[in-house]
Amino acid sequence: MNDLRSAVRSLRATPIVSGIAFLSLALGIGASTAIFSLTNSLLLRKLPVRDPNALVLVTDATAPGVRAYAPGVWESFQRVVDVFDGTLAWSSTEFNLVPRGEAQIVRGAWVSGSYFGTLGLSPLLGRLLAESDDRRNGGVDGSVAVISHALWQQHYGGAPAVIGSSLMLDGVSFRVVGVTPKRFSGLDVGRRADVFVPFGTATLMPEREGLQITIMARRRADQTVEAATVALRRLQPQIREASLPQDSRWRQQDRDAYLRDGFVLLSGATGNARLRLRYEHPLGLLMAVVALVLLIACANIANLLLARALIRRRELQVRAALGASRWRLIRGLLAESLVITSVGAALGIALASSASSIVVQQLSTRSNPIYLDISIDSTVALFAIAVTALVTLLSGIVPAVRATDLLRSSLLRSTDLNERGRFLGPSAALIVVQVALSLVLVVGAGLFLKTFSSLTAVPLGFEPEHVLMAAVTAADARVPPSQRLQMFQRVRDAVLSIPGVTDAAFSFLTPVMGPILLRPIEVADGGATPERDRLSSVNLVSSGWFQTLRTPIVAGREFVDADRAGTTPVVVVNEAFVRKFLKPSNPLGQVVRFGIVGPNVGSAEVVGVAADAVYSSLREPAPPTVYLPLAQLQRVPPALLALTVRSETAPPLQMARSVAAAIGTVHPDAALTFQPLTEQVNASLAQERILALLSGFFGGFAVLLAGLGLFGVTSYSVSRRRREIGIRMALGAAPGSVIRLILGRVCLMVVAGVVIGAAVSTWTTQFTTSLLFGLEPRDPETFALAAVLLIGAGLLAALPPAWHASHVDPSVALRSE
Repeated sequence: MNDLRSAVRSLRATPIVSGIAFLSLALGIGASTAIFSLTNSLLLRKLPVRDPNALVLVTDATAPGVRAYAPGVWESFQRVVDVFDGTLAWSSTEFNLVPRGEAQIVRGAWVSGSYFGTLGLSPLLGRLLAESDDRRNGGVDGSVAVISHALWQQHYGGAPAVIGSSLMLDGVSFRVVGVTPKRFSGLDVGRRADVFVPFGTATLMPEREGLQITIMARRRADQTVEAATVALRRLQPQIREASLPQDSRWRQQDRDAYLRDGFVLLSGATGNARLRLRYEHPLGLLMAVVALVLLIACANIANLLLARALIRRRELQVRAALGASRWRLIRGLLAESLVITSVGAALGIALASSASSIVVQQLSTRSNPIYLDISIDSTVALFAIAVTALVTLLSGIVPAVRATDLLRSSLLRSTDLNERGRFLGPSAALIVVQVALSLVLVVGAGLFLKTFSSLTAVPLGFEPEHVLMAAVTAADARVPPSQRLQMFQRVRDAVLSIPGVTDAAFSFLTPVMGPILLRPIEVADGGATPERDRLSSVNLVSSGWFQTLRTPIVAGREFVDADRAGTTPVVVVNEAFVRKFLKPSNPLGQVVRFGIVGPNVGSAEVVGVAADAVYSSLREPAPPTVYLPLAQLQRVPPALLALTVRSETAPPLQMARSVAAAIGTVHPDAALTFQPLTEQVNASLAQERILALLSGFFGGFAVLLAGLGLFGVTSYSVSRRRREIGIRMALGAAPGSVIRLILGRVCLMVVAGVVIGAAVSTWTTQFTTSLLFGLEPRDPETFALAAVLLIGAGLLAALPPAWHASHVDPSVALRSE
């Protein structure tokens, strides 16, 4: 305790220097804790269920991640599989929810009756779903649902009376029978399910039976994953045969591949995180970035403590002369490091929660919110403690050992410890390390900033300004499928009547929304091309779509209101489609055959060619795309349709209220979500924006720390060499030569760091390849600019002490010696 009290008094004597140290470590430890908290919630945190380590996800050997199966696979799985302690299944979905008169789109899940029982969950209120509820058209209690704790609080105020109340989902009434535990929100990490309904009730909703189902099982206590996989594969032939799709479009080789594809079991302890495929690599890189920042901060603190120890050498010499052991002196110096890192850690952990929340908010969008539990649990707390301990040692051990080494050779000497600064060797080495690590960060930041800049310059093929997107549900039991087209047409007409609205159109897919719908197509003279080479993106749009988005029609025409059921089937294709499948000289009038889900038109005439537009990703060239008129379909797909509205007189979100009111005149219970198209475009770059912002911020902070370190070391070196500088000035040295002398030595340190950093960067940048766009990992321009920036910052940081040294009065300097 005495050491700690002494350390606190010592640090309070230099508040500015101590404050810089505190803030440096607060940012370093806070950033590392925030990124680790995200990594923990996305990749490491176990599900809040009974014995999560026993859970396994079922997938195929050929699947890139966790496979979603057709309902037939789950049905045969249930009948055949008896090698586990339990099995469950779910299918994520969205419902048009009317809890108390107001409509909204809510995320939910169709689940098996064994879902909650296999997970070992207990209800917070009421009961959870059981096997008896999973019956066609509902169980003995009718159609029932379980809601999440979050929905219970938001829409029912946490009232116990919610049990037994009615919940309208897609126009079908469900009775609420229970509330899930507070921490449970489904098995898809990053996606919160607020409503759980049994698979059997899907028959109550039109066209809700084509579900994509994820299967999970619980291993027996004495069963390893390998043993469970072997047992499951013994049953594979029965499951595959029973669930073989009866689709005439399947060729024999497709059937053989399906029957041979082996089942694989993956750990389900942390849930099913499709977000992992997207964010695992960026999070790993960000962890490396904050680790480098932390190392730079450690080097800075080590330099600070080493300088303080040398300044206090007289005190340490006296204490050693009075009998203090070397360990006692080291312990006192380490106490200062412990106080600095403890205060920095406390501030950093306080910042970590807010920082990680900001990152999640930046990655989320109105239409695709991300929910992650980023609270500081025991794993995050242990990580923060470990980082604090490591920083204490890294920043404190070198100064403490070095300072006590000096005492052994200079005990009670009255003169300075080598006026020429020989003992600045460790400080110079730390500066070289700081500069090298800073260059690595600046190069990475430069690569990500240039990637983001390149992506923002990609031609979109449409004009996103002044456009509002509204998601309108197409699955509603109160609107028969045969009347949906007429309903959407009336909605469009109502929106077009709003003052200031110039254009409006419906579509199945919207720009830069992510996944696209691929279907095999055939054209005249196409030959026997394999199906994988005949895939084309397909979008369903209403008349006025291209005009609303301002996508140019480069040949022919776009859809008009006359393109409706009963007329000649027509399509519009994009330029990429023409280049790949049609004769570029005359694409109009050619016939395209394609396959769409359901008994829709199978062939159509090309009446227009649209300019290429981005629908999946800005990183990928526009794929061949076929646009079909919604009005010619025999039925509207059972999903959300997007209403695109253009207004040149008002900002998009200001139009939302008017658009909602217009839609309400046609479909009062429609659940709507609004988002400006510019926001959707920006959201598609969320990952790149976060990487550019964070790497740029940390790169700049690293340069600042390196500059502060150089300033401190140069200032201390100048103060130690006052006598030498005074002699030089007395012998006629010009101020300019003194400045050049000091800057020359600083330049040697900086250039050494830049050379080492450049060598390290040529290796580290290879891990960024998949995240870059429009440039190579070893981009010469980025490396050159980073080197110039570091050298310039280093010389700028050393210039004030060098200028001060050049104005030393020789008589004063010599007299002080």
